[in-house]
Amino acid sequence: MKSTSYDYGECVICNTPMQEKLIKQDFWIRDELIIIEDIPAGVCPQCGEKVVKAEVGRWVAELIKYSDRIAKAPRVSVPAIKFDA
Repeated sequence: MKSTSYDYGECVICNTPMQEKLIKQDFWIRDELIIIEDIPAGVCPQCGEKVVKAEVGRWVAELIKYSDRIAKAPRVSVPAIKFDA
């Protein structure tokens, strides 16, 4: 999916103009961490709030629906720290 310049407006949290960026977003699907990269989004430079256009959200939902695509995706290793108060 190709991104074109889009006016994301102002941040709903702090009213700062949003900036278009490509982001990574993580999802937990059936106890597995899935990371989708290069999602076009509006990002607030002040507070970090992120928004995507509805069509992008629908595309992301389609991507995470297909377990065969997830199974073929490259794997990454992440640190896991146990919470012990």
